[in-house]
Amino acid sequence: MASSTLVWLRNDLRIADNPALAAALKHDAPVHAVYVLETDRGLRPLGGAAKVWLHESLAALNGALAERGVRLSYREGESRTVLPEIVRETRAERVYWNRRYDPAGRSHDAALKSALKSDGLAVESFNGSLLIEPWDIATKQGTPYGVFTPFWKALKDKPIPEPIGRIEKHAAIAAPALDLDAPPFWADGIVQRWAIGEKAAKTVLADFLDDLLADYPTDRDLPRKRATSEMSPHLRFGEIGPRQIWFAVRHLIDSKPSMASAGEKFLSEVAWREFSYHLLYHRDDIASHSMQERFDEIEWRADAKALHAWQKGQTGIPIVDAGMRQLWQTGWMHNRVRMLTASLLTKNLLIDWRTGENWFWDTLVDADPANNPASWQWVAGSGADAAPYFRIFNPVTQGEKFDPGGDYVREWVPELKGMPDKWVHKPWLADAATLDKAGLKLGVTYPEPIVDLKSSRERALDTLKR
Repeated sequence: MASSTLVWLRNDLRIADNPALAAALKHDAPVHAVYVLETDRGLRPLGGAAKVWLHESLAALNGALAERGVRLSYREGESRTVLPEIVRETRAERVYWNRRYDPAGRSHDAALKSALKSDGLAVESFNGSLLIEPWDIATKQGTPYGVFTPFWKALKDKPIPEPIGRIEKHAAIAAPALDLDAPPFWADGIVQRWAIGEKAAKTVLADFLDDLLADYPTDRDLPRKRATSEMSPHLRFGEIGPRQIWFAVRHLIDSKPSMASAGEKFLSEVAWREFSYHLLYHRDDIASHSMQERFDEIEWRADAKALHAWQKGQTGIPIVDAGMRQLWQTGWMHNRVRMLTASLLTKNLLIDWRTGENWFWDTLVDADPANNPASWQWVAGSGADAAPYFRIFNPVTQGEKFDPGGDYVREWVPELKGMPDKWVHKPWLADAATLDKAGLKLGVTYPEPIVDLKSSRERALDTLKR
């Protein structure tokens, strides 16, 4: 058996602009790819919703790799054990992968790279996930950025490497069978909601740029409208890379200068993801440690009943319940509503942001190791931001502003379909006749609010400012 090259796939489930795969295909030797569902101690296991997406994405990638002569394997176990086993099975002389940036992942990869090199293998890692490496951008003082706006300004001045062009191909092979579990019974909503895989990601981006980008700055906060890119799960699994998105938008702006403002706004959201990885790389594990250390001294409330109501979309706060039900059924939630649901949990209920972050990690298809904790900490006020604890979203006023007709709420909370627009975001304030006409019995067909928004806001301000 001839020697080969092994590509270890992680969050880079694509053919195009995949540096590790491109490097492997340049060699005149068989190329094998492997995905390992890692169980190594210290590494954060995938959440349930992410596993559903992963399996669908791998199934889509399998055929595309086979067309290029690459055999894909799927394994479960400790990568520190599984990877050397596959190296022996395939007689690999070279092992390539794209980097990850969380502290545990980096430490794990460094140890594995050292062990493989000591066995005589050539091992190389690449940037397949970010616009630029976290160590290639810093303040004038040479320190990491701690606030997004100056980071964004600096990033725009950085030369971004163009995506890798043509990918070499080897003779096509038959796609191997992958030993993937069938989706669990609760995953139907996710599978039906999304088109998954690299091909789908490219289509989603093209449709967004053609049909939605122009109105993105004004419509992006309206959960009732399809106005955002919905690229986040594709980015999370690397079915498309950020450089592909960046240059697609830049080329559009160059050809249509009228799209410059909308394009820049969208790219700033891509940059927020980049900033989150900057934080992840330069700090302790941001999924477990508050970036502002004093937040780790707060006595968060242990309220299992309230937490369960929040998780199940039974808080009695309509737009929060709508978001949590959308999450449960589809594995995704509109970003504006994510902020509202997180604010209610961390501010009004005073439940530890890590509890919410863990729930999102398990239920979101796009929860990644950087964006998810960074965004939760931003809302909680413990993160890298200039406006900390006193940012408390009022879900009623936010709902009335961004879902003025209540369409989003009625879609996900059908109990409120009969409520007039005036009361759909605050049914507990409606009179008995209005409730009766709408067929709504508070505390029976729909919950009373689990918390008073005004008094809990005051409690949060008092607690968090200490």
